[in-house]
Amino acid sequence: MRKKQWPGWGPGEQAEQHYLVQPRALAGGGDLRHVSEFLRASGWRDKSKTGGPLFMESPDRTIRVAYDPYVLPGGWTIHGQADGPNGEWSAHLARQTPVEIIAGLTDALTRPRSAHAPNVWAPLKEQNWHTRFEDAHYTATSPDGTAWMQYHHSPDGTAMWWTGAKDKQGNGWTAHFSPTTPMHLVQAFSAELASPDPVMRPRGRVPHSAQIRTWSVSVKPSQLRAWQQARITAARAATWAANSARSTWPRTTARPYTTAGGARTRR
Repeated sequence: MRKKQWPGWGPGEQAEQHYLVQPRALAGGGDLRHVSEFLRASGWRDKSKTGGPLFMESPDRTIRVAYDPYVLPGGWTIHGQADGPNGEWSAHLARQTPVEIIAGLTDALTRPRSAHAPNVWAPLKEQNWHTRFEDAHYTATSPDGTAWMQYHHSPDGTAMWWTGAKDKQGNGWTAHFSPTTPMHLVQAFSAELASPDPVMRPRGRVPHSAQIRTWSVSVKPSQLRAWQQARITAARAATWAANSARSTWPRTTARPYTTAGGARTRR
């Protein structure tokens, strides 16, 4: 029986070797476009300079996402301006933080906030992470001990979210969020951090670590493009739906009720 060819494959297209990597927290940084293209498709402005660091700005100009590999230690910086009752906030993530985990937070920046109260620890507990109090800190650790999430209290009274992953050779990354970072964003990050799903890396981009498991897969370039396009299409559709909903909202400012004589009624 002949194998059915995927419709998107071009004539003579050659498969390329990739690897599925697990746990995802130790998979390395990955392709920045996983983050940037989704934001761009969601209406964010790309203000990056040619050959320079990545710099994205939200449509209302209140949030900025940047990636700069040219400074030490380098990595991701996400900054949000004060907004009403919410204070200014920031997140800093090292270069080796997997883009799929970062996208948990940055994708959430494009969506309306849920009416449900966020719980950072819920996604971790669902994946059987171990939680414990240590001094003034509350910490969750992955079952294999390679990743953690902590609400950290410093001796001077300041607090922050501290997270990261590290193998036995010392390879890994750390990230921290200011205590004013909106909780639903930290929860979206923790959900991707705890996800058991592997992530894909091309040959030559898989970290050397005894703590990871890999599976070799053959992938057509057109398959990769189709998967990337599906993510971009979803972002555009969600943005279109949100903009359409806002444009059809009824006016909320009602005219005061008056009597036949024109006098405003009193309660």
